[in-house]
Amino acid sequence: MTEPKKLFIKTYGCQMNVYDSERMAEALGGQGYVETKSADDADMILLNTCHIREKAAEKVYSELGRYKGLKAEKPDLKIGVAGCVAQAEGEEIMRRQPLVDLVVGPQSYHRLPELEAKARSGEKALDTDFPEEDKFDVLKNRPKAKRGPTAFLTVQEGCDKFCAFCVVPYTRGAEVSRPATRVLDEARDLVDRGVREITLLGQNVNAYHGEGPDGADWSLARLIWALNDIDGLERIRFTTSHPNDMDDDLIEAHGNCAKLMPYLHLPVQSGSDHILKRMNRSHTAESYIRLIERLRAARPDLLLSGDFIVGFPEESEADFQATLDLIEEVKYGYAYSFKYSTRPGTPAAERAQLPEDVKDERLQRLQSLITRQQREVQDSMVGKTVSVLFEKPGRFAGQMVGKSEYLHAVHVQSPDLTPGTLAKVHIDSSGANSLSGTVKAVL
Repeated sequence: MTEPKKLFIKTYGCQMNVYDSERMAEALGGQGYVETKSADDADMILLNTCHIREKAAEKVYSELGRYKGLKAEKPDLKIGVAGCVAQAEGEEIMRRQPLVDLVVGPQSYHRLPELEAKARSGEKALDTDFPEEDKFDVLKNRPKAKRGPTAFLTVQEGCDKFCAFCVVPYTRGAEVSRPATRVLDEARDLVDRGVREITLLGQNVNAYHGEGPDGADWSLARLIWALNDIDGLERIRFTTSHPNDMDDDLIEAHGNCAKLMPYLHLPVQSGSDHILKRMNRSHTAESYIRLIERLRAARPDLLLSGDFIVGFPEESEADFQATLDLIEEVKYGYAYSFKYSTRPGTPAAERAQLPEDVKDERLQRLQSLITRQQREVQDSMVGKTVSVLFEKPGRFAGQMVGKSEYLHAVHVQSPDLTPGTLAKVHIDSSGANSLSGTVKAVL
């Protein structure tokens, strides 16, 4: 028998890249590859990159530089770059780092077997097209290996919003939604392999408009209600959403769909209408707050998460204070905050930039407020009973760790529990980043 080749994938960035990396591994599995945890053991190294963070491309080039010695020791080692940096940089990656054998964009990774074969023959392989064929349909025959209790499932890709700070429309393309039947088939397959919680993914997931089995376009709410009917699927989540696409049906689903968890990531980016307009966000602070009120009326215990950019071009102290005021009013359970940094090719990159020390100082103030709110929300769980899906053993003997319906990490001492168990847990205490509790009943 031929010994399997080893594949090492390093994944950067968002949950969609995690999902994409799984599919890349499946695509190369048909070429005789099995995954390894170490680049030193690999016959192929694949960097699945993200272009959202600051200096994303430079970090990829730095990582590639670390593999020069390994490539010299193993001339047959193949190195590839995938994902959004691959889409943005294209041939430039191979020019700057000749050790790279293949470059593939996020819409073309179903072609990895062909690209791998080309690289094995000694040619450079590049594919950053936006092909007409459905990559998900090409990769629909997934291996039937057992899965953990949670999984990501991409239902929508791309973005038509063109926020002034964002590269996604250029690296992922226009908004495209997968047909509902294919999503439901993949969800059932995941459940058959042990998954009990699915997180639906999309750059603008609540803009989902995939064709339904009835021939009509389905909304995200309608897709969620169909997923709700799958036996064995206990929890549904989705991320990331845009305020403009949060329609009445989706708000109603948060109130009435039993399997849709009471957690919502709904980025606002700024509390200043002036900055929101310059960001091309197409909503106002007031419309966002009114939307939150409607959501909380439908689901009073809804835990909210958000994204914030500080130091955007033209942001004044008054603009920044408006953001702090919005955070105070909304009260977030989680939030992600960043200093603005330029992305080549985006409108905001051409504008006059704020000094770094101003950005740093504002970020520190904002994160201090968010940290306080997060702690207050987490501490408020003490004394309550929550539902926890256990995922893995903890650091200590007999400890199990899982997530509550609100996405808080929860650990218990219960050596008889196994991954995939859903249980009612009384929360006894709140730690730095997690809750501790006692199992009251297995569901």
